[in-house]
Parts: sequence; structure tokens; C-alpha cells
Amino acid sequence: MSEIAEMTLVELAAGLKAKRFSSREIADTFLARIAKADGKLHSYVEVYAKEARALADAADGARSAGLPLPDLHGLPIAIKDLCDIKGRVGTGGSQMLAQRVATETSATVERLLAAGMVPLGKTHMVEFAFGGWGTNPLMGAPWNPWDLKIQRTPGGSSSGTGVAVAARLAPAGIGSDTGGSVRIPSAFNGLVGLKVTFGRISLHGTMLLSWTLDSIGPMARSVEDCALITQALVGPDSRDAGTLGQPLDDFVAAANSTAGISGMRIALPDASQLPPFMHADVVANWQKSARTFESLGARIEAVKLPAGFFELSMAAGSIVSAEAYSLHRAYIEDETTAIGPHVRARVRTAKDYPTGQYAEELRRLALRRVEFTRWFAPYDALLLPTVAVPALDITTHDEMGPIPGYLTRPGNYLGLCSLAMPSGFSAGLPTGVQILGKPYAETTVLRAGKAFQDATDFHKAKPDLSAVGL
Repeated sequence: MSEIAEMTLVELAAGLKAKRFSSREIADTFLARIAKADGKLHSYVEVYAKEARALADAADGARSAGLPLPDLHGLPIAIKDLCDIKGRVGTGGSQMLAQRVATETSATVERLLAAGMVPLGKTHMVEFAFGGWGTNPLMGAPWNPWDLKIQRTPGGSSSGTGVAVAARLAPAGIGSDTGGSVRIPSAFNGLVGLKVTFGRISLHGTMLLSWTLDSIGPMARSVEDCALITQALVGPDSRDAGTLGQPLDDFVAAANSTAGISGMRIALPDASQLPPFMHADVVANWQKSARTFESLGARIEAVKLPAGFFELSMAAGSIVSAEAYSLHRAYIEDETTAIGPHVRARVRTAKDYPTGQYAEELRRLALRRVEFTRWFAPYDALLLPTVAVPALDITTHDEMGPIPGYLTRPGNYLGLCSLAMPSGFSAGLPTGVQILGKPYAETTVLRAGKAFQDATDFHKAKPDLSAVGL
């Protein structure tokens, strides 16, 4: 049933309700694709084939009993290997932790299971979630499916999830975003990805990189699917105090709104403010996207971003490095531990920070958020490219260069939410834009993203996988 692999979660849910196929048939379809193609694509760390079939059978039993079930019930999902599952190996992308067995289950997995979802397995990631290109020298980098001849950057740190969803080895997946790790692989793989406001989704049981900036987020092939997953994951969790103050919103309604975006004020920065390493096609597709929003009735307003906006990428990096060093300092200095050299170098940068630098960075962060809130007040959203370039040859990129997270990290630093959308192509490789919204304004960016999605067909494009038999 090859058509199953092309369906979104929403379409799969409708098919289950109409009894066109079963949850077991869905699971078998994706497990067969994984078995056929993942030897090349390397997106999964571990595949839960036996467990997925058992859960799918149980979902079919519940459905046959006529019980009322959530929309996600019986649908598969891929999970980034930093969301723990009790009794299962959780590596956080590190070969050093290849035998680490989790002692608790993350809030993310708990809520996915409560919604009836079927985990297909854990996906590869950048070690400790600290890197935007998607490489992992010790555990291997997933292969971007948009070019099966040249291995290209899959985007990080949620590299395996991005590849699995783009290659139809899962209909959707879970990523995390500290500086762009949902949005970057979404851009490189032609996906939709939602970076939620910090505190929307509990981080309990998640292997942290930065307790100040980490967030969990969905990656899928439609705005509606991202909204469905988000709806299942958000909400207060007494084990994570950061979640207790959030408003309650209906993300699914926002993603299915027919109200349109007429009158929505979208800020569009002057292209001269973008960094010098922008690829011409990325810029052109971003500007075309702005015109699409304008054709839908949005007010595109030319703006000058606050001075130093993109330099916030470096400030975010300082906070992440300091917190990562605190989390990993027990072994990061031990050269005998199996840690990739570039990740080790990123974490180690914080070792030599002057006394008080971390505290000063947090103080500046608070002040800059207040200043940006004033600047952003008149607008509903800010439209930016997601990544400055299409996916690069993995053998030639600059691993320590600033490119992958340069346009995404400011959103984390400023506490914003953001929806990554495919915006077009460059020599057959996807490009992306991100719709940034105010804190807790996920319903706004979802509504804008749905309008854009309905006016384009970029989200329907798929890579040619005939070389791996798909």
C-alpha cells in the first residue's frame, strides 16, 4: 500500500476512520520502507518493529470496539534520541552513551503514547544536540534524501528525524530546537517544523543541551500535522516548572482556520541586513514567499531589524556552550571518551569564559527581550529565510562555521516561536522560510503557515528514492 507512505497524519487518520486500512497496515508500510532504505539513509538509531506492530494491533482492537479515540491514535511517529523511554537505550547522539539505558520516560513520549501514537523507533541526531549541519562522526550522519549521489548536510541537530520524515520512513517525527534544530533540518529536507515557545512542552525526561533555550517540536509534511502533534504535547507538567504559566490554545483550530490572513502585519527585513553568505536562490525564494503572503491579503511591511539582530546568534551560542559545559564537564575534558571533536570543541569554549560572563549573558538576554518586544509590538509575524544555503556537500562544509544557525538562533534567544516552511528549490534542493511570532503566538504562525501552504505546493514535493528501491 505505497499510497499510505505519501499520506499526512491527517489523511491517515481519515483513512482509519473510513476503514480504508488498519493501523497495522500503516505500521507495516513504514517498517518495510525503513528496512529497504535506512541502510543507506541511516536515519534510525533503533527501530521498534515488534513493539510498533503490537501497538498498532492494539490500536486496531480499540477501534474495532467502537471506542472514541484521539485523532492520532494508531498513527506512527519517529522520536529523536534525546527523549528517553524507560528501559530503552538513549544515546543523545553520543557513542559514549551507546549502552545507556533510560530510567524514566520523557514527558514527550508519555503524551505521544497517551494519544495512542506508535513509536517506530529512535532517530539519529548531532551529539548532545549541539550542531546545525547534522553531522556525527562517531555514530554517522543521516543521508539527506534529496541527493542520493552526493551526501549532503541533513541539518541538525534533529538530523535523523528530518531524513526519516522527508524519505517517508515516518509520517512525522519529534525534534528539538535550541538554536534551530527543528527548523534547520526542516529547511534542508523540505519539511514543516514548529519551534514552540520555551515552556510550551515539558522537558522532563529529555536530555538537555541548554535549560534556558531548549524546546521540543514536531516535524512533519503539513502545518495541520504539526498542529495535531503540538496539541498532544503541550500543557502544564508539575515536573517542569517552565510549563506552568502557559496559556491554553487550540492549535488544531488555528491550523484549520478558514479566516485567512487578510490584514495580518508581517515584517520583512531589508535584504541588505542579511549576512553576506546568503545563497541567491534562498533570498529569491524568501522574497517570493513574501509576495505570496501579500497576495493572500497580509500587509508586508519593509523594516530594518534592530541593530545586531543576527549577532544574537553568537550570544545564544555563549549561553548554550556555558550550559552544555555545566552538563557535560565531568567527561568533556577526558580525551579518552568517545566524543566527536567538533562537539567537544564547542562545549569546551565555555571553559575559558571569564568569571561572570555567563551571568552577564543572561542579564543581557533579559534586557534584549524587553527591547525586542517593543520593536515587534506592531507586527504579527517576522518573515526570514530559515538557513542561508541549501544543503551542502557534507565533505566540504565548514563544520565550525556560523552558517546553519545564524538565522534561527535569534528566535530562541528572544523567546519567540517559529514555523519553518518549505519555500522552493535551488538546483533540486529544498529551501525554507521561517515565520517568527511573539512568545506563545503559535496559533498566529500556524494560521499564517496554513495560508501559505494552501497557496503553494512545496510541501507536497518529495525526493527521488528510486535508487534505494522506493
